[in-house]
Amino acid sequence: MNRDLLGRHRSVLPDWLALYYDEPLEITHGEGRYVWDSEGNRYLDFFGGILTTLTAHALPEVTKAVGEQAGRIVHSSTLYLNRPMVELAERIAQLSGIPDARVFFTTSGTEANDTALLLATTYRRSNTVLAMRNSYHGRSFSSVGITGNRGWSPTSLSPLQTLYVHGGVRSRGPYAQLGDAEFVAACVEDLEDLLGHTRPPAALIAEPVQGVGGFTSPPDGLYAAFREVLDAHGILWISDEVQTGWGRTGDHFWGWQAHGRNGPPDMLTFAKGIGNGMSVGGVVARAEIMNCLNANSLSTFGGTQITMAAGLANLTHLLEHDLQGNARRVGGMLIERLRSAAAQVPQVREVRGRGLMIGIELTEPGTDEADPRAVSAVLEAARDAGLLIGKGGGHNTSALRIAPPLSLTVAEAEEGAAILERALRSLP
Repeated sequence: MNRDLLGRHRSVLPDWLALYYDEPLEITHGEGRYVWDSEGNRYLDFFGGILTTLTAHALPEVTKAVGEQAGRIVHSSTLYLNRPMVELAERIAQLSGIPDARVFFTTSGTEANDTALLLATTYRRSNTVLAMRNSYHGRSFSSVGITGNRGWSPTSLSPLQTLYVHGGVRSRGPYAQLGDAEFVAACVEDLEDLLGHTRPPAALIAEPVQGVGGFTSPPDGLYAAFREVLDAHGILWISDEVQTGWGRTGDHFWGWQAHGRNGPPDMLTFAKGIGNGMSVGGVVARAEIMNCLNANSLSTFGGTQITMAAGLANLTHLLEHDLQGNARRVGGMLIERLRSAAAQVPQVREVRGRGLMIGIELTEPGTDEADPRAVSAVLEAARDAGLLIGKGGGHNTSALRIAPPLSLTVAEAEEGAAILERALRSLP
């Protein structure tokens, strides 16, 4: 471990800027699905910089596009015409499914969600927002204010009035014992009851699969059922696709499509994977919503030529190589392999997910009490054996998070599953 770098980190960066592992590592380079640390150790990467390395480390098409663009111009701001930004916006607007779509680029998912909240509250003339319990939407003042996960919400102060809705976690809460149809009906009834006690909110913002929350999700169709209620009240639906977008879930290109019988959301937000490590985020919205602001605005660093070049190259590679299909096929195999491996581990409460977005929830054996020490122990054991994974979840960090690049091969999936099986079986 680079103790000198760790000491320097601790002397100049915030205490709340957490590092993984008892002995934090410095990742120096990567290729494909593997990364190397400063001591020369190789790791199979099953977390991709928090779901950001979407296609592969050092993807040649992206590095080539970035290098060529850097040789021309890196940045000019949104005050000037920007060909790569227009080209990427055109492709995203078409892929979004939102009619008459407009796209605004940001530098992160936090900023994207912040922008969506600004648009929704301005358009609807309301500062009340519906959010899901166990949710996470970023670290800005407004997005922290709608985050339904106590571990990631450091303040109760907020410019918004937030009302939290049931439904984001299928296997916990007051409706967990119901069948899927009854679960959806109960959540819809709860939403209708909530709306009967408040002035109409501006929007519901929801992750189709909750990321930081531990890769939890409702039954397919919940948000479609919510949409019927929202439409009756004129309330907008914002789908937070920061972690679920671009084919990550395998079955669909966007997470909202599992709930899309009533059409696309009014807005969707995106980030992370589209840039494959470059800082790209954004909002897609119907023109009437996007254009509702009546004051000047711009984005100094949103949509820079170099990040847009990376996004275009990455999106083209993703589509041409059907990485969504690969996420479905390899992810389906991986989740079944992990379920089989976990069947004899008493600390495993649930293995869940879809595509290459898989969560393993750990609890005290025989209970529903979270076991964060077991989560940390598996994280460490996997790292020692050459595998990087993530952690998260509500209920006091209860889940391991597994989200490799979408180009993961069957052999690599089996390699990672074998390491995880040994790490899980090492729990006392």
